[in-house]
Amino acid sequence: MKVSVLCLSLLTLALTGPAASAAASAAGQTTPRGSALLGTMPPAPNRPAVPATPPRTTTETMPGAWARPGEWVPVGGAHASYLQVPAGCPERACALVVVSHPRAQSAERLRDSPQAGTLVAALLRANYAVLLSGDGGPATWGSPGALSTVGVAHATATRRFNWSGRTYALGLSMGGLMSLRSALPGSPYPVSGVALIDAWADLDRAWGSDLTRRAEIDAAYRLGTRPLPDLNPLVRVMAAPPMPLFVVNSLDDTTVKASLNTDRLLGRAQQGVSEFIPLTGPHLGGNRFSPAVAQRLVGFFDRLAALPLPEAGSQAGAERP
Repeated sequence: MKVSVLCLSLLTLALTGPAASAAASAAGQTTPRGSALLGTMPPAPNRPAVPATPPRTTTETMPGAWARPGEWVPVGGAHASYLQVPAGCPERACALVVVSHPRAQSAERLRDSPQAGTLVAALLRANYAVLLSGDGGPATWGSPGALSTVGVAHATATRRFNWSGRTYALGLSMGGLMSLRSALPGSPYPVSGVALIDAWADLDRAWGSDLTRRAEIDAAYRLGTRPLPDLNPLVRVMAAPPMPLFVVNSLDDTTVKASLNTDRLLGRAQQGVSEFIPLTGPHLGGNRFSPAVAQRLVGFFDRLAALPLPEAGSQAGAERP
């Protein structure tokens, strides 16, 4: 992949020197694509104060209505989502991170995954509530109908804790399509930034990549033919204003090809806050869920706290492969 000097300005500065090399070696990583080297970020600056939450209704403030910190609370119906709020959230309003799962998985799988748990624990320590989304089923491929289901879970979850009014999206593999769609106009809730890990971004590429995926997408979107461009989150992202993006991917990934998916979002990333981290290894390899990546993810969301909230009903577009 060729990255211009201008595009490199969108990346977080690579760590250099012996300390960085030692950190990378300890994590079992190599310098990917001749560009940025993953390392430990410096301590995050003090987070800016968050706005007061809107007044709650009588029903929302009834005893037992709010989630208890440290516990997973089921939210939703047949394909349940799970909410956990951080210990500091009752006293200080917190943002919500909606996590969309890979193909053939579920919110329960994410809840019980030690790898995903590394990212979740870091977010909770940083005062972010986490909603592990059921996404309407195991293979909904970011369909508009499935997003409506996630919208119900989001509305229910944000009434269960001291919400700041900010929502971020984190998509893993297939979940990248849901995360991108949630940040586009027409989403049932505003999204202030999108993080993608080994993520699908191009629905048309997914449809054409495998007969099983094609059948699943046909069923999820109720199609029977190739998806029209206006159903493809990547096409819509390319036509929308730049959005805050955090992207982790690998040229070694043969399941979701970075060059055909999230790498194409590079030119659509909002400068100053976006971050692209190229790694090595197979699809959803363990180095995607390291403490170093978790720290970088938290740093991305922390940077977004200083940005204005999106206006309701006027979602910004996304960008990157």
